[in-house]
Amino acid sequence: MSKIQYIFCCLSLIVFCFTGSFTHSSLKAQENDKKEKAETKVEPKEEAKKEETSKEGAPKEEESKEGEENKEEEKKDESLPEGHSFHGEAFNEGPRQKAYLMGTTGNVHFEITTKNKECQAFFNQGIGQLHGFWYFEAERSFRHAATLDPDCAMVYWGMAMSNFQNEKRARGFMEKAMERLEGVTEREKLYLEGFNNYLNGMKESKKRKDARKKYVKNLEKIIIEFPDDIEAKAFLAVRLWNFNRDLPIHSHVAVSALIQQVLDKNPMHPIHHYRIHLWDYERPDVALKSAALCGQSAPGIAHMWHMSGHIFSRLKRYQDAAWQQEASARVDHAHMMRDLVLPDQIHNYAHNNEWLIRNLIKVGRVQDAIDLAKNMIELPRHPKYNTLRRRGRSASYGRSRLFDVLQSFELWEELIDYCNTVYLEPTDIPREQIKRIQALARAYYSLGDYSGLKEQVAILEGRINSLEKSRQELTSVPEAEEGQAEEKVAEKQTSESESASSGSNEAQKDSEKSEAEKKNSEEKKKELTEEEKKAEEEAKKAKEAKEKEKKERERKEREIKDKKRSVERALEQVKFLLQLAEKQEIEEKEFLKKVGRLSKGFEIRELIKHMHHEKAVEKAQKWVEGNKGEVLPLAHHIEALEAAGKPEEADKVFKDLQEISSFSKLDIRAYDRIRGIIERNSDQKDWRPKPVLKDDIGKRPPLDDLGPFRWQAPKASEWSLPVGGSDKKISLSDYRGKPVIVIFYLGYGCLHCVEQLHAFSPKTEVFEKMGISLVAISTEKISDVTDSLKKFDDKADFPFPLLADPELKIFKQYRAFDDFENFALHGTFLIDPEGKVQWQDISYEPFMEVDFLIGEAGRLLGQSETLKKAKKQARF
Repeated sequence: MSKIQYIFCCLSLIVFCFTGSFTHSSLKAQENDKKEKAETKVEPKEEAKKEETSKEGAPKEEESKEGEENKEEEKKDESLPEGHSFHGEAFNEGPRQKAYLMGTTGNVHFEITTKNKECQAFFNQGIGQLHGFWYFEAERSFRHAATLDPDCAMVYWGMAMSNFQNEKRARGFMEKAMERLEGVTEREKLYLEGFNNYLNGMKESKKRKDARKKYVKNLEKIIIEFPDDIEAKAFLAVRLWNFNRDLPIHSHVAVSALIQQVLDKNPMHPIHHYRIHLWDYERPDVALKSAALCGQSAPGIAHMWHMSGHIFSRLKRYQDAAWQQEASARVDHAHMMRDLVLPDQIHNYAHNNEWLIRNLIKVGRVQDAIDLAKNMIELPRHPKYNTLRRRGRSASYGRSRLFDVLQSFELWEELIDYCNTVYLEPTDIPREQIKRIQALARAYYSLGDYSGLKEQVAILEGRINSLEKSRQELTSVPEAEEGQAEEKVAEKQTSESESASSGSNEAQKDSEKSEAEKKNSEEKKKELTEEEKKAEEEAKKAKEAKEKEKKERERKEREIKDKKRSVERALEQVKFLLQLAEKQEIEEKEFLKKVGRLSKGFEIRELIKHMHHEKAVEKAQKWVEGNKGEVLPLAHHIEALEAAGKPEEADKVFKDLQEISSFSKLDIRAYDRIRGIIERNSDQKDWRPKPVLKDDIGKRPPLDDLGPFRWQAPKASEWSLPVGGSDKKISLSDYRGKPVIVIFYLGYGCLHCVEQLHAFSPKTEVFEKMGISLVAISTEKISDVTDSLKKFDDKADFPFPLLADPELKIFKQYRAFDDFENFALHGTFLIDPEGKVQWQDISYEPFMEVDFLIGEAGRLLGQSETLKKAKKQARF
């Protein structure tokens, strides 16, 4: 496509004028109040069209002036792609749909300069969300406040604070805040200038510590000058904890006293969150009262329930910890399903849930742990938010925790089954594949399937051979070639040097003839000297390139060696299991050394099996001491004691197990092996005690009231729209029973959108083979949809329907719409055969990674079938 076509397409669809701030003023208000109109910088597209029409009757002088302004605005529009914010790069990311007052985000009030009561209410909500580390929703609240009072500086400060760890975006928001200093109070000015100075100071790595010190001083100044400002005290408390690496806390008691000053004025302030962080690794018992109140202080914020789980976990009260983490998961799931937010868009969601799974393992809630781990794997993946390669995200955590729970509870048949599904399928990620092979090896060994075990040995040996071959290929560059390369450079330098020397001698001879010739030769000499310099420079570059190539080769070689070492360690373990399976002779010292490298439970079971009873008791006892409050260490300890001929001690430990097993499943293999001890100590089939709640846990709402245990795909909104170039309509219901990908695009004037359609078009056949249909919905009128694309490309003939939604009704229903700036956004959705949104991308740019979506659609739809089969053939 030519530049002229590009410019024509952009200019032909400029439909509104704007100049920079949040506003949703009506056209009538803009026309009646010229001053307000001049100050208003952002207008909705449709209003801008009307305004242009209304200018036709304006006086010539004013018409000329406005015409110049329009030209300036058109220049702006040319450089601003569709879907991008009018306010700058910082505003492109983050939530772009309106907020609503939740009423469950903390009892806080942070007075700001605004005449709009709703603006103040949303600002307060944002502050509560900041205290709960719910940054995504905090930014949404502050953005919404900006639509209500676009001149309020503090709402932009709030947006910046919501991006405390993303300094580039934070600076973008603070630029807007600092433009609005006029009219702020002295207190607000301290907040604004203090954070702005902090962000500027953080630009240079050497000044970051100093910037943190100054920011702490800034907060102290606010507290001194405005002693009733408890929010400044709250922010100071969290920064003292947050900056601990650079500015070590010398007195936790002093910071705790600062927190108490806030709670003395507001006992249910969400600062309970910060007290938990403060004492988490110091003295968790000191924060027990805050653990009881944290979730209740802001019940709509999942992380606030989670944080209480920190304290109960540190105190080894895993049943209470699991309750808190489950409350967190349910609150998150309810929010994400209600507001169409991808789970991993909330930065701490995956961490909250993987911690819950660990607690469920500790208390023996096997099936719940499996269900949640599988749910984390099932969650939609996205290149920005959640992939298997990215540690700390749902996909990676879910897979790791599913392996953990299946191996911990010796569910070997289930583990093998899951390895043949999308849940634990093979992967090209080395660390994940090694984990999978080791787990399968343990499963095959435990089930006596030695052919399966040998297969894992062969796979690992093949991987080692492959890595060794790669290493040899990498290091097999013949020295002769390197020598030849060096000789070529040397020859070139010598040749150019001799040429320069020869030229120099000739110049000296010529200089004897005349002054003019001498001058001429000197100039020639200069030129030759430049040639010498150029030759030296080229030689230097060649040497640097060679060094760079060598370093890169060495880096790759180290990487291969590290990978090979990891595989060799795994192979050693798997071969050891094969030795045990084949009953090969192994020296006691070697046996004890190798068995100690297996997981604790596996190690103890093998020690008992091979008659090392005392060693098994010793290992089990240490495991219990380091993992108090957990059911599995105790069960293994009981088994070891019984095998060692110590029934009385086994009975005593059983009492400890019974005390913490109120929520444990009964059909656990570790329990099966101590069935005799259980029957000896209890005449009841269900030997678990009834749960007794302690009086220090606070008020707990019913978990079902908080939300669902698992995330589920939300229902897609129904629609029925006309097809471009025909008289018929297509509805979402037409696709019921089969999956469909729906693309929301912003008309042919958005070149990125057209590129997206052209990217999806050749892949239509691939999608069709998967049983997936494609449909695209445009912002244009039905009469323009096909024609406009033909104008862009006369060969445009898309193999899927193009629909029209000029009123943007469907765009809004699917939240592919910026409520703050009043225009459509790009959206791509995968809707399953049941009409549920399995995957989505809503952004200022269209989703272009078609191959990723092909793979992700296959995974999501494939696991849906797996889920259906699993429900019919459930093992549990």
